[in-house]
Amino acid sequence: MADLVRVELDEEGVALLTLDNPPLNLVTLELTRRLEEALDRLAADPACRVLVVTGAGERAFCAGSDVKEFPDLFAPGRAVAVKMVRENRVWSKLDHFPAPTIAAVRGLAYGGGLELAVACDLILVEEGTRLALPEIDLGVFPGAGGTVRVTRRIGEGRAKEMMFTGAPIDAATALAWGLANRVVPPGRVVEEARALARRLAAKPKMALRLCKEAIDQAFDLDEEAAIERVLAAIGRAFEGPEVREGVTAFLEKRPPRWRRAGLDATARRHHMSDSFRRER
Repeated sequence: MADLVRVELDEEGVALLTLDNPPLNLVTLELTRRLEEALDRLAADPACRVLVVTGAGERAFCAGSDVKEFPDLFAPGRAVAVKMVRENRVWSKLDHFPAPTIAAVRGLAYGGGLELAVACDLILVEEGTRLALPEIDLGVFPGAGGTVRVTRRIGEGRAKEMMFTGAPIDAATALAWGLANRVVPPGRVVEEARALARRLAAKPKMALRLCKEAIDQAFDLDEEAAIERVLAAIGRAFEGPEVREGVTAFLEKRPPRWRRAGLDATARRHHMSDSFRRER
């Protein structure tokens, strides 16, 4: 059996999480369990500053659920209890991951795979990528957050077109619709995602996390409540060490030294994929 989920964390604080269920990195109950384990561990690791999510191989980021598991889910209530509650919990953990997240997408991103990608903050896709929500052709519809997160990214009309027809869109359309942040040349999506991740990892860690929370709350709360949360977050930022270093560096006309200021004293290099295998 493949590892299903592999994790590497480099010394710059960039974690690479790879779905590895060949040939199409399909979502299974076991992959979902291991994905949750990996996300929990990374979220608790102070060394993780940015997370990149991708799929192994050239054919697919993730082509959605393994339909061979569906016949066992036909009994009343079983699909929700056994599969969908768990998937929504895990996909939401990615959505609410404390550090910035980047999906590096190539090949197919279908169904639950696209729902996983849109749970990330930023989405980079390779030329030639195909993205779809084809669940309607199985008699169901996206159930792991797609009706919410895809709609928020591209709007009601385009989301309904994708979900009603089930037809795939290409990378250029995804970019034009706002589903993707960037389109990159073939074979470069992981490299480009890691380069962007390193750029973000060099930013002040707490400020990034507070900014992410504030943006996410713009969708989850009404305007007045969201602004109140922003004020609380700005207060936390001004009371922390990062703003002192940033302002001091600006006044001294030098680059800020976030890590030398003691902001990442606990950061260290991990090789987590080996430990994952040992524990299993």
